[in-house]
Amino acid sequence: MHKVIVFGSLNMDMSVQCRTVPRRGETEIGDKFLTTPGGKGGNQAVAAARMGADTFMVGKVGDDPEGRALVASLARHGVACTNVSVSETEQTGRAVVIRAEGDNRIVVDPAANASITYQEVRAAIHGLSGTGNIFLTQLEGDFETTMQSILCAKRNGFYTVLNASPARSIPAEVYKALDLLCVNESECELLTGIDPTNDEARENALWYFDAQGVKNAVITLGRRGSVALIDDKYVKIPTYRVDTVDTTGAGDAYLGELVAHLAFGGDLRESMVYASACAALCVGKVGSQAAMPTWDEVESFVAEHGGLK
Repeated sequence: MHKVIVFGSLNMDMSVQCRTVPRRGETEIGDKFLTTPGGKGGNQAVAAARMGADTFMVGKVGDDPEGRALVASLARHGVACTNVSVSETEQTGRAVVIRAEGDNRIVVDPAANASITYQEVRAAIHGLSGTGNIFLTQLEGDFETTMQSILCAKRNGFYTVLNASPARSIPAEVYKALDLLCVNESECELLTGIDPTNDEARENALWYFDAQGVKNAVITLGRRGSVALIDDKYVKIPTYRVDTVDTTGAGDAYLGELVAHLAFGGDLRESMVYASACAALCVGKVGSQAAMPTWDEVESFVAEHGGLK
C-alpha cells in the first residue's frame, strides 16, 4: 500500500437546512443548524483514512478552539496530523453551508488555509516522499503555493491528483505534472469551455484535458455518475440510487475513496465504482467528516448492490 498525502483546506462548517435557497434580499427560515469539521482537504483525508489508507494531512489552522477541534477530528479518524501547523495570526478557516432542495450552496473563508507557505508543504513532501505515494490537493488554499506543491510532488515521485475545486485556470506546466485531474460539471466548463451536458461533450472535455498533458481525468456528474478516458476509451460509471439527505461531503467522499483504492493498487475504473458507492453512502447522512463511511460499509454496499457497469 502506498501512502496518501492530502494537502488542503481545513474548515469548520456551519450548516443550516432550509426549504429553498434564498433569493436576493430574501430571508428563509431554516432548521437543523450544525457546526461540524470540514474543508475539502480534511474531508478527503478522513474519507481516505476510513477506507484504510495510510493518510497524512498537510495544512494549517488557527490557534483557536475550531482549529483544535479540526485536528482532533482528523486524528480520531486515523489521519496523521504532524504536518498540520498553527497560524499565529490567522483564525481557522470557516465555511457557511446552506442545505436546500437536496443540494447545497457553500461560501468559504480560507483564513489560515491561505497562510501556509510553499516551504512548509515542500518540507512535508520531502519527509513523506516515496515512489508511488499519492499527493492529493484542491484549490481552496493559496493558489501559487498549491501549484508549486504539485510540481514539487511530481519531482519527488508522487502520483499527483488535483481536485480543481473551486476551479480556476491551471498553468500548462501543472497540467503536464498531473497524473489525475478530477472536476465536476461546472469546473469542467470553466476549465475547458465545454458544458458537459451530454456524452459527446463530456468525451470532448476529457480529450481536451488529455491534450493538455494530463495522464487521466475524471468528470463527476452528481446523480448521473462519473466519466473518464481509460485506455483511450470513454468510460461512464453510473451512480447508485439512494435517498439523499445532504450532499455537502459527497465529492470529497468520492475523491477520498478514489485515491485510497488507487493506493491499494486498484485500477481507475474499479476505483471509480467504489468511489461512487462511498459518495452514495455519504449523502445519506448530514455533515461531512462524520458522514464518511468505512471500507467495510462500502464493500458491503457494493456486494449488495452490485458493481456498476
